[in-house]
Amino acid sequence: MEFRDLVKARCSIRAFQNKEIPSDKLQAILEAIRLAPSAKNLQSLEVVLVKQKETIKKLAATTLKPQPFIADANLILVFFANPKRIAENSDKRGIELYPIQDATVAITQAHLAAANEGLGSVWIGSFAEAKVREILQASPRLRPIAMLPVGYPDTKPIYQERRPLNDIIHNEKI
Repeated sequence: MEFRDLVKARCSIRAFQNKEIPSDKLQAILEAIRLAPSAKNLQSLEVVLVKQKETIKKLAATTLKPQPFIADANLILVFFANPKRIAENSDKRGIELYPIQDATVAITQAHLAAANEGLGSVWIGSFAEAKVREILQASPRLRPIAMLPVGYPDTKPIYQERRPLNDIIHNEKI
């Protein structure tokens, strides 16, 4: 698929079929994460691949607003910021910001890669961080940034209206 078409076709999917994701499709998503740009190429992120249904259900229960469809996903990718990877090579702003940026760029690439593979996904950013950390036995130094449930869509995509370009892009000043 051409990149422009992929970007236009990508949308958030909130209903998933009970159908296993082939390993080649999963590998394409994971490789897109690995190749994501990162600040100073320090790759200050960690990703947990969750396939066990019981763990997926537990993660679904951590959302601040009920989102039961998450439990139907075939897998969830949980993205963490890892400030330790950047601490020796950056100032305070970089330590606080770069790991979050690294994780969000990787999430975007995973989201697009899933769409390219005919899969659906949705960015989940509203959840209890401490609960996610506990479920995945993550170190307190890691900050969960987002979860990306992935699976075969069980619904026709609904494309949301986007702001006009001239509302977003500002020439020279804002």
